[in-house]
Amino acid sequence: MSNPSDENKTGTRLSRRDVLKLGSLSALSTALGATFGLQGCATASTDTKVAGASSPAGQAGSIQVTGWESYSAVRARILPPGFPARDFNIKDYGAVEGGTQDATGAINKAIDACSAAGGGRVVVPDGTFITGAIFLKSNVNLHLQSGAVLKFYTDPAKYPVVFTRWEGIECMNYSPLIYAYEQRNIAVTGRGTLDGQASNANWWAWKANGTPVSQLPDQKKLIEMGNKGVPVSERVFGPGHFLRPNFIQPYRCENVLIEDVSIRQSPMWEIHPVLSRNVTVRGVNIVSHGPNNDGCDPESCRDVLIENCVFDTGDDCIAIKSGKNNDGRRVGVPSENIIVRGCQMKDGHGGVVLGSECSGHIRNVFVEDCNMDSPNLDRVLRFKNNAVRGGVLENVFVRNVTVGKVGEAIITIDFLYEEGANGDFKPVVRNVQMDKVTADAAPRIMYIVSFPGAEIDQIKLSNCVFKGVESTEVIATSGTISLTNVVIEPKNKPASLSTRGTL
Repeated sequence: MSNPSDENKTGTRLSRRDVLKLGSLSALSTALGATFGLQGCATASTDTKVAGASSPAGQAGSIQVTGWESYSAVRARILPPGFPARDFNIKDYGAVEGGTQDATGAINKAIDACSAAGGGRVVVPDGTFITGAIFLKSNVNLHLQSGAVLKFYTDPAKYPVVFTRWEGIECMNYSPLIYAYEQRNIAVTGRGTLDGQASNANWWAWKANGTPVSQLPDQKKLIEMGNKGVPVSERVFGPGHFLRPNFIQPYRCENVLIEDVSIRQSPMWEIHPVLSRNVTVRGVNIVSHGPNNDGCDPESCRDVLIENCVFDTGDDCIAIKSGKNNDGRRVGVPSENIIVRGCQMKDGHGGVVLGSECSGHIRNVFVEDCNMDSPNLDRVLRFKNNAVRGGVLENVFVRNVTVGKVGEAIITIDFLYEEGANGDFKPVVRNVQMDKVTADAAPRIMYIVSFPGAEIDQIKLSNCVFKGVESTEVIATSGTISLTNVVIEPKNKPASLSTRGTL
């Protein structure tokens, strides 16, 4: 299955063996795609292929979305995979309960056997097991029984170098704790616990600046490589470097299910599907307050359902992404057709966030029936972009969201994020609708900051009630903001009349 991320203009392909074995790096080649200035920001081609676009499990191609009337058509595209009724218990392959003996080999042997047999469940029974990197394969459901705990080593040597994306830029880096590349019909399920064991004594210490293990020099180096179009084969990190791995990453996979598991203490982003299609994340409970501990980050993915999950995170609860800067434009695959429903957001920088790695564009996002409440939750709906990222973020529809308290605003659109106006690529946010959103306490409703040449348009709020508003709105937009039947109740003051109009 080909993809712009692994082909250059002459069509050179990157095989599965190439990306999993560092010795084959010479097979990798990349090229910068076209760039678009402030005068002409382009939307990604609608026929760009995402992994498995022709699968009978869903529908191929993009879909024209106009509003909530398109929701049913988007939802019908997302179907979780099924698995044969065969179990492969990791104890039968040498795993020893107790959390002291390395179970990495046993778990991966069980996965190999399960996949070779045509699929089924690889069962982690009740008890504690310790492991390094786990590599999922097609037709395998890694299933944790309710009393099962998989603890992951914090020794970087347990995570071999693989082809990955790190903060929106392709590179070779430490394997995610659970990783799959170009696999079909894969799952992580069950009511057990995945414990990354990250802390300030190991992975999280890499975030600190000015220390011998700081990620900052490597982060800057990778960004520079992406902007200059350095071939991915030369973007080699891993041993001797300090870019933290993500927890779960299906890369260019098709038909993915992550259901019911509890996730704790991740090195970095928790659930990070990349260039994948037909992804269901359901009933997951995430508590992880480390730096950059986003809950779920679908990136350049199509047809994603995130439902009935609990997010209590050190960063954004859900952050939808599509690649960073020139490397995101080179890959050129948007995130589209994302449904978030029935979720509970506690601590986090934002409940549902688009960006900041959004250079490949994001569109068609539906959010409904969620509860967001924490003094440590900063925003309900957040857009992060700037003139270095660029990208069109459009068709975002939110309804029936109950908010207790947030720390900054109901909706934030920040085009001054990081580099701000200092770039050549037009950031766009348009066609954002929020209906039946209620809040008990929020400093303000809107925090919208921008710069000349950027586009923010068609922001619509309707049938909303916002109580406990403390501050005046911050609004900078090139287009319209409309409020219809919106009640604003300042803190310690009587409610205002319903508002109808256009700003």
